[in-house]
Amino acid sequence: RRAFQPVPRPPPASRGVPLEVCVDCVASAVAAERGGASRLELCANLLEGGTTPSAGLLRVVLRTCSLPVHAMVRPRGGDFLYSEAELEVMREEIREIKRAGAAGVVLGAL
Repeated sequence: RRAFQPVPRPPPASRGVPLEVCVDCVASAVAAERGGASRLELCANLLEGGTTPSAGLLRVVLRTCSLPVHAMVRPRGGDFLYSEAELEVMREEIREIKRAGAAGVVLGAL
């Protein structure tokens, strides 16, 4: 009697299905790329729902991985109602993320 052997399948990206993986460190970014991700969403503080990653983390991930990286822009956990000061911080973060060379940003606001 033969044991069940799953049929090997190509990674999702090679099947035409985009796979975005949310990562919060370099090791996770590398693992996602090796696992077939087609793009990365880079965050910090995933337990808080994701916040803006540090500039250093963003730069190292960009140097280490060949995938497009979209960085989270969120100054804090909690709700998505931001003060004027928080919105100014977010605008500055977007400028820095663009200068670093990220493919895009991910954000939510009410």
